[in-house]
Amino acid sequence: MKYSVLFFLAFLITGCASTTLKNQSGVDRKQLLLMPQSMVVNMANDSYRSALQEASKKNKLNVDSFQVNRVKRISNRLITNASYFKPEASQWSWEVNVQDSDEVNAYCMPGGKIMVYSGLIRKLNATDDELAAVIGHEISHALREHGRERMSTAAVQQLGLIGFAAYISNSSNRNRANATMQAASLGTTLFFA
Repeated sequence: MKYSVLFFLAFLITGCASTTLKNQSGVDRKQLLLMPQSMVVNMANDSYRSALQEASKKNKLNVDSFQVNRVKRISNRLITNASYFKPEASQWSWEVNVQDSDEVNAYCMPGGKIMVYSGLIRKLNATDDELAAVIGHEISHALREHGRERMSTAAVQQLGLIGFAAYISNSSNRNRANATMQAASLGTTLFFA
């Protein structure tokens, strides 16, 4: 048992890494990155494809050519500088789309899949600089691999809960075991939120 715990701790420690060049970004925050980058990017690609298909079915994808061209022009200026912070970003298959929606939001998935909601442009009457700030912020999430970090954290939570469940499943009081399990699940979710 003692060696299992030591192995698990060693595994966690080796999973910590920094995702951008410190001298360029000024950030040296260690992250838990257990999930392989290729797996995270593949999952993001699948999710992005689904979002594009769904928006396209509803005739909500890239409806306003002026908006789309504007967002792509702004995004492309940012994308050309992404490799300054993360050299491998120049190899990403970047995509930029605009979804017609009242939602004031945008995102950039791992691997460089960008979606801007038209509500961000219309409701805020955003200037090019304001759009660049929002899109740049979203791109920084992909460059810093926040999605991969979040998935790695979730995997550790699940492993911990599985171990905890195995431990309390031997409890003679089933109600107490179930309540404890639910509390532990909620506690780990809130801790990492």
